[in-house]
Amino acid sequence: MQKENCFYLGKIVRKYSFKGELLIKLDTDEPELFTEMESVFVEQRKNLIPFFIEESSLHKSELLRVRFEDVKNEEEANALIGAHLYLPLKFLPKLSGTKFYYHEIIGFTAEDESFGKIGEITGVNDNTSQALFEIDRDGKQILIPMIDHFIKKVDRENKTILLAVPEGLIEMYL
Repeated sequence: MQKENCFYLGKIVRKYSFKGELLIKLDTDEPELFTEMESVFVEQRKNLIPFFIEESSLHKSELLRVRFEDVKNEEEANALIGAHLYLPLKFLPKLSGTKFYYHEIIGFTAEDESFGKIGEITGVNDNTSQALFEIDRDGKQILIPMIDHFIKKVDRENKTILLAVPEGLIEMYL
């Protein structure tokens, strides 16, 4: 499995027991959606290796406690701490309305209710305290905060996102 065909699920943060159980910090607001997984891909030396799950449950409502089939002791568990986990894109729950995954909107056209067509969404910058749409307009980058009340409509069929941004924000970049 190639990483580009997967989404980042989370990271193994520590051991849970001396029997090889691990705790995973999931990158989701709904960890309960991932308690019934049969397997995951664990990144090791830049390769994705499938690991089959014997048992999993939520731990303190935010961590996933997992026992992998082939991890039976502390030493084997220690080797996995810090590893990133991935799942194939087909396992992402479908979103509707104005909810979307960051990878899903790359290539969409951003439009503003009063400005009109802004440009193409080329990425999402989530390294700041507020995630930002990265929009290319004729070679110029426009950054618009991803604030819920700015996002009016996500049209997956036509690959457009309708925004209502404060007056002057777009013009500031032009």
